[in-house]
Amino acid sequence: MAVSAPSLTQQIANEIGSAIVRSEYDETNPFPIEADLCQQFGVSRSILREAVKMLTSKGLLKARPRQGTWVQPEENWNLLDPDVLRWLLERKFSINLLAEFTEIRMAMEPQAAAFAARRATDDQKQYIANALERMRAAEMGHDDALAADIAFHVAVLEASGNRFFMQLKDMVETALTISIRVTNKTAGVETGSIANHRAIYDAICDGDAVGARTTSMSLIQEAYDLILEAGETAE
Repeated sequence: MAVSAPSLTQQIANEIGSAIVRSEYDETNPFPIEADLCQQFGVSRSILREAVKMLTSKGLLKARPRQGTWVQPEENWNLLDPDVLRWLLERKFSINLLAEFTEIRMAMEPQAAAFAARRATDDQKQYIANALERMRAAEMGHDDALAADIAFHVAVLEASGNRFFMQLKDMVETALTISIRVTNKTAGVETGSIANHRAIYDAICDGDAVGARTTSMSLIQEAYDLILEAGETAE
């Protein structure tokens, strides 16, 4: 299935959202009025308003009739939103942000793997197996290593049978795009450890919830240690 290009509204929301996260608007440079933004992007008021609504739903903006639109403080931003997380990661590379994200993974993914060991369907187990095959292919240069690694973790979340975990898969995919590059570079490898990922898969297929949780935690702990090591190297 072909991936559709971002709509004009999405493009504008992306540009404005990225500018907000980069702190381009402040007391000396307040958020522009609607007319100025329409002129800046060459769009109608209806398109601009849709973009503002998107950013308002992400917690970046707040708008009130006759009071205008203003930037919300960072503590109001929806950090679980994939776009907000991506803008934050693109704003300025932050080991601390990656470390915090990995701490969320520690709290979530091992339990998701344990649930998958109890609940995964045959089709869901096959999706995890397919991701492993992609990782093997990537080692031989026949697939994208980053995409294959991410596909594995997303497949485990989906196999958990927990709708809330599955809702977080876009956030996980977004942050892992940066995180895996950092950990692989720090470890001096181009692809993730297939053996470690295979251990999670085997535990899930065996219905071993404890083993799935333990092996998943071990894998994420290793990534966490590599991220902290990358931070120390960068200092």
